[in-house]
Amino acid sequence: MTLRADPHSSSFATSCDKNPQTDKAEVILCLSHLRWNFVTQRPQHLLTRAARDYEVVFVEEPLYREGAEPSLERSTTPEGVTVVAPVLPWGLDSVQVTRAQRRLITALVEGFDAERLIAWYYTPMALPFTRHLAPDVVVYDNMDELSAFLGAPPRTIALERELLRRADVVFTGGVSLYEAKKGRHANIHPFPSSIDKAHFGQARGHAGEEPADQKPIPGPRLGFFGVVDERMDLDLLARMADLRPHWSFVMIGPVVKIDPASLPRRPNLHWLGGKSYAELPSYLAGWDLGIMPFAMNEATRFISPTKTPEFLAAGKPVVSTPIVDVVRSYGRQGLVAIAGTADEFVRLAEGLMSAPRGEWLSAVDRCLATLSWDRTWAEMNDLIRAETRVAVRPRAARTGEVADAVRL
Repeated sequence: MTLRADPHSSSFATSCDKNPQTDKAEVILCLSHLRWNFVTQRPQHLLTRAARDYEVVFVEEPLYREGAEPSLERSTTPEGVTVVAPVLPWGLDSVQVTRAQRRLITALVEGFDAERLIAWYYTPMALPFTRHLAPDVVVYDNMDELSAFLGAPPRTIALERELLRRADVVFTGGVSLYEAKKGRHANIHPFPSSIDKAHFGQARGHAGEEPADQKPIPGPRLGFFGVVDERMDLDLLARMADLRPHWSFVMIGPVVKIDPASLPRRPNLHWLGGKSYAELPSYLAGWDLGIMPFAMNEATRFISPTKTPEFLAAGKPVVSTPIVDVVRSYGRQGLVAIAGTADEFVRLAEGLMSAPRGEWLSAVDRCLATLSWDRTWAEMNDLIRAETRVAVRPRAARTGEVADAVRL
């Protein structure tokens, strides 16, 4: 493992001591736009499994604190993932923020005692403070089309082009995203959302105490769990609630990037906020149906919702808007009902809630039998190992051509 040294890094070294000590020969340095403890999704599922064989260091976006000295705040998950958050003072401009992150990352990587470095990107926005590194393998796990999300920086597209040039292997979060990107990289592979069947399967036979905030909500209950943002069709949800005032719509998840005041308010709409991953089966156990009222817009064009197989593993029928990957993987098999309007949603929901589920559950189980995060990680790891074996070019040459092009 080599590193293009930053001449400004020395003053930061004392803020970055006590690096992870491990007998593992390889480090995965993950650069993420998501916080580890925000919502459990693809990065957590994959990297907790990666931590069985690699030292995994998960770098979040900065935390800003008044008067703080630039430093790295660390914690370790029960699975052995080291979570690192840069701590920076308020008041820095974008150039200063990038410089500070670069110095902190430099000192962090210099402290690794490992034979190989694998840089794993979830966001191209990490390139300005990591392009000086010379990892043995560069992985881009392109889980979403970030450039289409609300508030995406204008330079996201240009930085992704650079990341695709640098990457040795690219994974996509779904088939439609793979189809959109396959012409842009020679070693790209689709890995749609997978499932922890045992975890969500608890909802099928759950006989425990119902969550206190859900217990008083009358049935039938139709539920959603996940991040509530610009990808949700709030007008569709409100219309469904109006069409069936005797149904209860249970909405679980944090509200981000949109004004909470914009959420529709109805007596039968229940916004319960975020819940832990461990709590989800107990909530799903009390639902009659799962709903995925995603908006049909640029932000949802390429999504492959993880909650689709999670609903199915929980034994809950699902109605979704016509998200391409949902239609292809589950709608055409008759496992998920597809609706484009509120009237279609409630009509299909009524039919599903009254229909026998035996044959449907058998079909669900046959479909899910081939899905698991363990299998997804194993297949990804095989592709990474192949790149590790063929990484014979001088590492500096793989990144050096632009390492100093932008001194930020």
